[in-house]
Amino acid sequence: MSYQVLARKWRPRTFEQLVGQPHVVRALSNALREDRLHHAYLFTGTRGVGKTTIARVLAKCLNCETGITAQPCGQCSACREIDEGRFIDLIEVDAASRTRVEDTRDLLENVPYAPTRGRFKVYLVDEVHMLSTHSFNALLKTLEEPPPHVKFLLATTDPQKLPVTVLSRCLQFNLKAMPPEMIQGHLLQLLEREGIQAESAAVMQVARAASGSMRDALSLLDQAIGFGGGVLREAEVLDMLGAISRDHLNRLLEALAEGDARELLAAVDALSEQAPDYGAVLGEVITLLHHLALVQQVPEVADSLPDDPSMLRDLASRLSPEDVQLFYQIALMGRRDLPLAPEPRAGVEMVLLRMLAFRPAEAAQPVAAATQTPSPVPAGKRPPASSPGPEPVSAPASTPSEVPAAPSVPASGSGELDWPQLAASLGLGGIPGQLASHCALLRYDGGELVLGLARQHDNFRTTKAQDKLQEALRRHLGDEVKLTIQVGDAQGNTPAAMAARRDAERQRAAEQSIDQDRWAQGLKDQFDAELIPGSVRPRDRE
Repeated sequence: MSYQVLARKWRPRTFEQLVGQPHVVRALSNALREDRLHHAYLFTGTRGVGKTTIARVLAKCLNCETGITAQPCGQCSACREIDEGRFIDLIEVDAASRTRVEDTRDLLENVPYAPTRGRFKVYLVDEVHMLSTHSFNALLKTLEEPPPHVKFLLATTDPQKLPVTVLSRCLQFNLKAMPPEMIQGHLLQLLEREGIQAESAAVMQVARAASGSMRDALSLLDQAIGFGGGVLREAEVLDMLGAISRDHLNRLLEALAEGDARELLAAVDALSEQAPDYGAVLGEVITLLHHLALVQQVPEVADSLPDDPSMLRDLASRLSPEDVQLFYQIALMGRRDLPLAPEPRAGVEMVLLRMLAFRPAEAAQPVAAATQTPSPVPAGKRPPASSPGPEPVSAPASTPSEVPAAPSVPASGSGELDWPQLAASLGLGGIPGQLASHCALLRYDGGELVLGLARQHDNFRTTKAQDKLQEALRRHLGDEVKLTIQVGDAQGNTPAAMAARRDAERQRAAEQSIDQDRWAQGLKDQFDAELIPGSVRPRDRE
């Protein structure tokens, strides 16, 4: 006997064997048990989710020799002939190849005649949206008042193209795409029945590649079995699908977490040896970032995700939630713009480097919005005579009041160590630079430098970042200096906090300058205008 593909061999024959779509199965089963049958059913959904399969099972339920039932016997001649595709009273029509009105009229000519063998004459019209307008018009009258022995089962992937006059004459069931976990579970059962060895991770890759379609999953499974010589291994399935391994993705995220551009480009170089689809690479990065965001907010979710839980927890602890959200948005926009890049690999490299170049502001600062344009002056109104003509409202360079500096910390000798100035002179970027800017000086005795780090910024204290900070400090203070970072005490005197206070002071000074402007005062007096906080910015921030 010739080989039968898995999609045909394991096609469901009853509602009980159907995977997914419980809302459709429940509605149809209840209608069959209570004999509340409609004359026209419309099944919609993406490819491979079970539209024609459900229609054929329904045809068996209507024509089973045991009677109308939600559980056809599968043994009578009607059930067997429907399964084999040769039941004379089940007329299957591919609307994509029979779009002419003449074809529809020929089909409907036999509607008035009683079924030859079955209880009902069932018309199964697949891809019904492909019918022409004239064909729909020819079908309308029959759909509205068909003979009692006729049932119409319509299936389509694009219900928006159907006329509302057709939709209103049908009971509509929307079939849903299946989640990867559901597809994986079904595939594992089939593989066990087939006696085929398979890695669970390899089956999950097939399930994810199917994009919610069980039929696509079974076709890919057939291909994977052939590719692997009767065994499914994750590496071989990834190779077949042209996907990338999670190890490569993890390496990319590790480099992002460390702020290491060299390692990031090296990871892309290693990835390019597989000649991947770079759009799919960004898609996988987006998926992994989504998983990291879930783990950061709900840690116990890690055990239910397809990625390694320990890896997810490690990356989630080393990246701040703000970084994950920013990286996600950058990757999302970069994937959209990737076709505009002169070369896909260069486009992906720029997206990843953009993630390193931009980081969320660590301190809450006033929003630096564009200067508001004054509202138009109503007819008949004029600004106060004392006001000059309209001039661009721009905040002049302000001289901020002195911000209290961090208290000096005595060194071992008579000198003092200015930690903010030292941190700025270290020339560190990425995670090491963030670590330095969020630390405060607690003690320095010439041999040991003790820094305090607030607990909310502990994600910057990675081993690699601390080593780079230690190395930079030894270049400035001498090889004998030892760095110690204590988590929980930063005293609010970190370089980042001081910079935030200076920015806030400049912002307040700019707003005061605009508030006292003669033209602005005239607008307030004449029109009760108000200055929106954060709507102006100092000139040095434009």
